Amino acid sequence: MEDKKTDQADLNKKSGFYLSIGLIVTMALVVMAFEWKQFDDRIADLQGKNINTFDETMEVPPTEQPPPPPPQVQQPQVVEVPDEEEIKEDIKVNLDVEVTDQTKIEEIVVAAAEPEEETDQIFTIVEESAAPKGGMAAFYKYVSDKIKYPPQARRMGIEGRVFVEFVIAKDGTLTEVRAIKGIGAGCDEEAVRIVQSAPPWNPGKQRGKPVKQRYTLPIIFKLG
Repeated sequence: MEDKKTDQADLNKKSGFYLSIGLIVTMALVVMAFEWKQFDDRIADLQGKNINTFDETMEVPPTEQPPPPPPQVQQPQVVEVPDEEEIKEDIKVNLDVEVTDQTKIEEIVVAAAEPEEETDQIFTIVEESAAPKGGMAAFYKYVSDKIKYPPQARRMGIEGRVFVEFVIAKDGTLTEVRAIKGIGAGCDEEAVRIVQSAPPWNPGKQRGKPVKQRYTLPIIFKLG
């Protein structure tokens, strides 16, 4: 008894299907071959072309500049100098004078004039400074005896030094008295008053002569 083949084992029924698959694969390979050749042709075309392009440079002819004009040289002006005037008087020099040991030659002595001291000049530093009669101790004793402590300064408890500036005249009197640095509360005015009423000093001297001298003196205010 002959065995029958099943439908699944029969290859003749699927031959058409396999043929179709083979044709499709073959056409795909042909298309890929054409596409690959065109890709190689495009690459070769790009390699043959020069990608970088440069603009043509236009040559500019050089501009001819005219030479600069020569500098103008100013001609020096000639100033005419008139002839010197003729000397009307001739100077005669006697060269026939004989000089012997007995000839007396007069000497001309030029004495330097001593500068005069300015009488109104006020000195700050002199050779012999001005000083109170009896010395500074006697002057400060006079100040302590005659000065009056201002009531306002006493109430406020103000103490300190008042610097008084004044000029000792040639006769020793004290002038131009003023307070240049004070503490206020009436102390400045009292310091000026006590100096103005002080007895004359011995004036300062410059080259042995009395001169005016400017002096600065502190007056001390202190509560006892």
